Amino acid sequence: MSIRGSIAWRRRCAAALAAPVICSTMFIGPELARFDGAKSPSVTVPRLDWRHCIPKGQFDCATAKVPLDYGDPGGRTIDLAVIRRRATGPGQRIGTLFFNPGGPGGPGTVQMPQNYESFPQEVRERFDIVSWDPRGIGSSTAVNCFDSPEGAAAWDSGKPAGFPVGEQQRATWIAAYRDLGQRCRRHDPELLRHVSTVDNAHDLELLRQAVGDPRLTYAGISYGTILGATYANLFPGKVRAMVLDSNIDPQAWTNHASQSEPRLPTFLRMGSDRSAAATLDQFLTLCGATTTARCAFSAGSPKETRDKFHQLTQRLRKHPVGTWTYARTVSDVVSGLYVVHPGWTDLAGRLQDLWHGRAPEPATPPPSPPVPHPNPYTGEEQAAAVLCGDSPNPRDPAVYHALEEAGAARAGDAGRHWTWAAEPCATWPAQAADTYDGPWNGLTAHPVLVVGTTYDPATPYTGAQAMAKELANARLLTNSGYGHTALINSSSCINAYESRYFIDGSLPPPGTTCQQDTPPFAAPRPHGGVTIGESAMVGAAS
Repeated sequence: MSIRGSIAWRRRCAAALAAPVICSTMFIGPELARFDGAKSPSVTVPRLDWRHCIPKGQFDCATAKVPLDYGDPGGRTIDLAVIRRRATGPGQRIGTLFFNPGGPGGPGTVQMPQNYESFPQEVRERFDIVSWDPRGIGSSTAVNCFDSPEGAAAWDSGKPAGFPVGEQQRATWIAAYRDLGQRCRRHDPELLRHVSTVDNAHDLELLRQAVGDPRLTYAGISYGTILGATYANLFPGKVRAMVLDSNIDPQAWTNHASQSEPRLPTFLRMGSDRSAAATLDQFLTLCGATTTARCAFSAGSPKETRDKFHQLTQRLRKHPVGTWTYARTVSDVVSGLYVVHPGWTDLAGRLQDLWHGRAPEPATPPPSPPVPHPNPYTGEEQAAAVLCGDSPNPRDPAVYHALEEAGAARAGDAGRHWTWAAEPCATWPAQAADTYDGPWNGLTAHPVLVVGTTYDPATPYTGAQAMAKELANARLLTNSGYGHTALINSSSCINAYESRYFIDGSLPPPGTTCQQDTPPFAAPRPHGGVTIGESAMVGAAS
């Protein structure tokens, strides 16, 4: 959930286990008067001409044409790349589940196929699952500020990896992102102003109409939660079911709708630094509590393992291992905490390599999805266009060093990573033409299910608590575990509750807490446990 970190996470996403089958009835509910939030009634619903993405493939692809500016629907149009996997249960289809993989900057045409098996089996049986590359991203009409891949690679190689350390690197970093902003302003300044979350919410509403569903069924993770919350407040009467997993606090994203200069950058307002520090502490504690056979970086006890990590980072400040500097290592650690299995084991192995003075082997990329463009360009400017245009950040690059030190004082190394993750916004050349700053309490046609993980290195559990409180009609489901998103960190318990909710609208009881199926560095458990109030039920999904 950062300009840089989200890209690293996308490369590490792994499919989780499917959940057991749950049978239920159709979703019914009250009919609410529609507030569609649209600026003009003359917007044309796109026609989706579905075709196999590749010959004899299981995924279908289409292109949707939508207005660049919903305030001028007769003007320039842009393309959205859309992908679908049909419901697998003959005669059981309920409708379409729209999925946004977060970021911002996640290309749905890549990440939905890669993570398709992570959706519960009964959801795959009952719903077509549809995703898309949001405007400005991937294979849609994209923000691309370079004339060639070689130019983008040259720009990327000219700045510090991870974040800057020292005055000279800070100057290089700031100059690099100022240059990026200038390049983007020259390439397509009009597009930069129209890739906001509000624009994406309007696109989602058109896609809902295009598939013919009377109401929206939606799953959004990470940044996809703020997109979902925005849709829910622009189109409250059109919400059939909505799962928001690993949530952004809406007030943190919008800086409490303040018109004044923000004091903190987005990710420090969210508390990503503190959450990452707490998750890292859990990683080191659990690693130290087991053997090197399960966690290669273990030093025999939690304290000794934490001390070992501190010694490693201090050593890397003075003596990098090849290209593995202190900053690159810290940023790799933060992104390496996103996926527990096999991510935490792999991260421990990289840290142990560095401890012995060996450069870690490059990570194996996930299999390419069966789509025409499995590796679209997803340069940093794409995420920046959404984040920087949408969420307020300090505009003076000179303040970020002091913010970094304050972040480090409260969250250690992770504070440095998350401070600089938003610095590109200081010199970003565009503000979104249309944003939504609240209120967030529009009464939706059906309740929203909010899922939060207790140790998440990007979107803290407090963000889920805040989202559930901000929305008018929401239920919080707690995932007692680790990693970024419950979707890719498997919990049969979470999957069971989500499946019931998607199929017939049933919500978990208030206060429900689930466990992940497999703890870090431990042997698998057969099922995820669930706690309801003061009682416990193990193996609730069977």
